[in-house]
Amino acid sequence: MTTATCDVRLPPARPRLWNRDFRLYFTARLVSLLGDSMLPVALLYGVVSLGYGTTGVGLVLAAQVLPFAAFVLFGGVLADRFTPQRMMVGADAARFVLQAIAATAFATGHPALWLLMGLSGLSGVATAAFQPGLASVITQVSDDLQRANAVTRVAEAMATLGGPAIAGLLIAVSGVPVVLAADSATFAVSGVCLLMLRLAPMVRTATQESTWRNLVEGWHEFRIRTWMPSVILAWIVLGITVWGPIRPLATILVTDRHGASGLGLMWTAFGAGGVLGGLAGVRFRPRHPLRAGAAGLLAWSAWPLVLAAGLALPQVCVGAALGGATSAFWGVMWSTSVQTHVPAAVLNRISAYEIAGSLIAFPIGQALAGPVSDAVGTSHALYASAAILVAVLITMLCVPAIRHLGARAVENQNDSEHLGR
Repeated sequence: MTTATCDVRLPPARPRLWNRDFRLYFTARLVSLLGDSMLPVALLYGVVSLGYGTTGVGLVLAAQVLPFAAFVLFGGVLADRFTPQRMMVGADAARFVLQAIAATAFATGHPALWLLMGLSGLSGVATAAFQPGLASVITQVSDDLQRANAVTRVAEAMATLGGPAIAGLLIAVSGVPVVLAADSATFAVSGVCLLMLRLAPMVRTATQESTWRNLVEGWHEFRIRTWMPSVILAWIVLGITVWGPIRPLATILVTDRHGASGLGLMWTAFGAGGVLGGLAGVRFRPRHPLRAGAAGLLAWSAWPLVLAAGLALPQVCVGAALGGATSAFWGVMWSTSVQTHVPAAVLNRISAYEIAGSLIAFPIGQALAGPVSDAVGTSHALYASAAILVAVLITMLCVPAIRHLGARAVENQNDSEHLGR
């Protein structure tokens, strides 16, 4: 008598997300993002309370954005040369010192505007050194990049929700210096967590060549992947016409119609939508991530449309929640696509080009929002933003390289070297 045997094949085990290194990375990002969301409130209140007015606020904020935009490409090159971990820890150490100096200046006297602008500018340089390394570090601390990016987006949305409220409470109870000191402490926590990461050694290909040659090589690697420059070109257009103008225009309309409490509810809804969008990124794994993300972003148009139509506050909050959810979901799809389709040897430099291209148009859009809305009317400007958004996204979906990009493993990358521990 023979015994029949059957070969039972179990489904492959799902990669474990919350390993030691990812817990440290997640803690670093959550704490740092919380500090980042507290800082604008403290700067806005502190600079105005010193008598520098809205012009002073604009100068201090611009003093951070411009150096960041100028140096972020070099941050990608240096991350390849000295490793992302060292650059990120060094950047956190620098920002810890800079925010501590700012807190001391507010606590001990009446800091000059030039001092605040200088500290803000140096902080922008440090952020430019920090940011490009995020993409490559996350590939080393997690084997499940989509879930890792998704929970990081959830953390970002939670920080956006909680940070301003915490900052406002601390200002009311203890004053601006305490908020700046707390922000300084977040960089210390982030730096220690990143320093404790046990990352596999990475081959540094940018050591022997000149900085200029490394920048050129990064541009070449960025350009040959058609889907990347196509998306970034679209983001430049949308940054000027949609992403940049929405904050000032929404602030004006909602404050006029619903007051400060209505404005707070709208941004709370946006943050809550971001949490939901991040959770959707954990749950859904489309075969074509960029196609799914761009299609989802079509719903973002509901936000400017409800604002332009003058609908009631609940509808405005629903539109803002859709904006937050679709932005977060796109962010997960985009980050995962970049990390899984770009070799580790050039990932930092390509990320720097991607960051620079994505953000460079935002200040332009914010600066143009006022003059354009004055010329054509705020509602008409928002209707135009919604129409341009839909047109650009449909154009993106018509690009084969974007539409057909699949969720596949990174090219030319040794998984055991860069992902395994």
